[in-house]
Amino acid sequence: MPSTNKSILLFSNTQDAALREALNTAAKNYLLTAKDHRYADGGMFFKLGLLSILCLGFYLSALYQHSAYLFFFCYVIFISLGLLLAINVVHDASHNVFCKSSKANTWLNRLVTIPLGIDPECWRIRHVVQHHPFTNIENYDLDIDHNGVLRQTPFQVHHWFMRYQHYYWPLVAAMTFPAIIWCFDWQDRLGLKFDKNKFTHHGIVGWFAFLMIKGLHVSLAIVLPLVICPQFSVGFILITYGLSQLCASLIFVILILGTHWAKATFYQAPTDGLMPHGSTQHVFNTTLNWRLKYPIIEYWLGGLNLHLTHHIYPGFSHRHYLHLTAIIQQIAKQFQIDYHEITLPELFIQQQIFLKQMGRVE
Repeated sequence: MPSTNKSILLFSNTQDAALREALNTAAKNYLLTAKDHRYADGGMFFKLGLLSILCLGFYLSALYQHSAYLFFFCYVIFISLGLLLAINVVHDASHNVFCKSSKANTWLNRLVTIPLGIDPECWRIRHVVQHHPFTNIENYDLDIDHNGVLRQTPFQVHHWFMRYQHYYWPLVAAMTFPAIIWCFDWQDRLGLKFDKNKFTHHGIVGWFAFLMIKGLHVSLAIVLPLVICPQFSVGFILITYGLSQLCASLIFVILILGTHWAKATFYQAPTDGLMPHGSTQHVFNTTLNWRLKYPIIEYWLGGLNLHLTHHIYPGFSHRHYLHLTAIIQQIAKQFQIDYHEITLPELFIQQQIFLKQMGRVE
């Protein structure tokens, strides 16, 4: 089935209406009690400012280096901070919960994604429109699309080399950002993966915004270092750029993708277009949280680890995730629903178990 021509898929939301109501009511009461709102607060804007200053600082430091080692070090930190900035801002802004203004969120995303080079509009549709409603559903969730390299669902074609995918999967994870930047974003903008009408801006305006971000990324990440640092060869700067992107991609994908692999269920769309359960129950079936020892680290990771919480409450800034997680745990127990929460080491173990299972010859 072409990705741009899928039939409508619906959930039996009447089955978990009481669950959804309980979750919504608890979240509203939490905000009322705390006299708070769903969006970023002063602390979040401080984090945005601090990460931006550090990111820019290491970038400028790289440009002033005469030592290849120090240039490489500063540049890798620059891209890593760009990743951390994107994790803390783009996820929330794509759901319009960083700023109260949707236009402000759009422009914030455009600025924040320049260091990494990922188009924010393509990513928003991939994540918010395609992934969130259809998590782990074959041919609907673009994050698990068959790519010929990794077998991510029991419904995908098995190739002989996939029996080794639990060994080579970190290489695939590292290649994800470069593939998105230089291939998938262009496919998306051309409408090869989903309907182009889902974009906020179409035609010349949409292409101008897309090319502007790509052009600024190439100028910032490659052209300026080549111009300002003639002491370094073109090959060295390109290798530094490539390795930095591979490193950032590896870190992000390893920490996020296992949240839909470990202890999760995968689905094929029913022929009648109606899923046998509600959308809220679907989140519990397909997503989990993983925890670290210190909540402050989770905060600076942008709530990346509390992914089930994010899928239940995508309309909340990640600064609320700790409180919302406690609400989810309580209500899941009340409704006798399996709530999955594991540690980071357990996440890595579950990733390997999953990849081995999917890589077996059937």
